Amino acid sequence: MTSLLVLSRFAEDYKPLLESAKLPDLEITYAATPDEVEVRGRDFEILLGEPALIQHILAKLPSLLWVQSMFAGVEQLLDLSLRRDYVLTNARGVFGELMSEYVIGYLLFHERRMLERLEAQKDHRWDRSTTGMLRGKTIGLLGVGSIGAHLAGIAKHFGMTVHGYTRSSEDCPDVDAYYHGSGLLEFAKGLDYLVSVLPNTSATRHIMDASVLNAMPSHSLFINIGRGGALDEGALVEALTAGKIAGAVLDVFEQEPLPPEHPFWDLSNLLMTFHTSAPSLSEDISELFIENYHRYINGEELKYRVDFERGY
Repeated sequence: MTSLLVLSRFAEDYKPLLESAKLPDLEITYAATPDEVEVRGRDFEILLGEPALIQHILAKLPSLLWVQSMFAGVEQLLDLSLRRDYVLTNARGVFGELMSEYVIGYLLFHERRMLERLEAQKDHRWDRSTTGMLRGKTIGLLGVGSIGAHLAGIAKHFGMTVHGYTRSSEDCPDVDAYYHGSGLLEFAKGLDYLVSVLPNTSATRHIMDASVLNAMPSHSLFINIGRGGALDEGALVEALTAGKIAGAVLDVFEQEPLPPEHPFWDLSNLLMTFHTSAPSLSEDISELFIENYHRYINGEELKYRVDFERGY
């Protein structure tokens, strides 16, 4: 019998989903905190959970062979002080739809000048000024993994031109032009929208710096739905304050929660959400785990295995 630990603040949400799947030869334990696991004194072969909770109990599970993260980001498990003698897989292929809705929503919000319309309504002012449209606009995707590829397809539906910046791959047919390596500044030129969907790694840290922001057209909008570490926040404050770009939408930040004294709070051309663009829904993560579990017991390669060195 294979033993699975589900470690999540929302562990009970997973129970009916996993139980109804009737996974063969699997005994499941549910816990909301690492302390609950320690009290029970159990050892486990598989762990499905949140990285921030998993990191506190890794050293106490000697039989652990596979960890399935409920999140795409696994930074908490990449610390060099933590063990790496197990297979780590993360959540991919389940966030594209949610993040695409988020991005397209803000693109339409910007093009249709929703804030201006609301202000006109509050002022009892009839405003028939022309709005923009997405058709014919160019969107640049900083990272074209599963999320970027899904977003590229949705952008093409709206008649947009899609540019992609990747490490090397050119797998998405909805990307009209690819850029790599030293082509980052060329990639940034001529974009109406630049969307970062990059993970948090040493190679991506502060890749969105002053040089990239300066290369973007003054009418362009920057959106970050990947990881906060990809952005040089000081450079963005300067770019927005000086009007070097028109605005930004941020869902992720280097420090979360964002400190109340951070200058982002007071920038009129910055819209913020709070790491809410694509929540890990239990039904989606359960489906992913169930597929990977069948692969696991059949000795097949697991989907979305993380390279500890690369960080994704």
